[in-house]
Amino acid sequence: MKVAATLTVNGMAYPVELDPGTSLLVAVREHVGLTGSKEGCDDSECGACMMLLDGKPVNACSYLALQAEGREVVTVEGLSAGRELSPLQAAFLQHGGVQCGFCTPGMLVSATALLADNPSPSEDDVRIALAGNLCRCTGYDGIVKAVLSVAR
Repeated sequence: MKVAATLTVNGMAYPVELDPGTSLLVAVREHVGLTGSKEGCDDSECGACMMLLDGKPVNACSYLALQAEGREVVTVEGLSAGRELSPLQAAFLQHGGVQCGFCTPGMLVSATALLADNPSPSEDDVRIALAGNLCRCTGYDGIVKAVLSVAR
């Protein structure tokens, strides 16, 4: 049985009809049409699906979409203003924080949440904040440098 709901994603309301067990990741990708967030593990292990829910990072693959009704969801697509990259997105490019790009949306979301809570994090703070995001390509150094460059 489908349930009617309205999801607010990146400031826009989307009416959806979902099965009660639909994850926030599936709802946003398949019903809203925003595919920046990735499904890497479907088990809250990799962080590729990270989205902000009322400003806090959540693994959207294991968060029920219906629990997000009435709350503000921000995806990687919502981090920039129009076609302009956010300073953090630009820093990822400048500091080599992107290689294959699969983890990048989740990394950007987690780093955005960190900087909102702590505008001047230490390197350890950045590494701790990104601990829920796995990257197999970059070695994390470029990502950490990118976050620190925006924080300063």
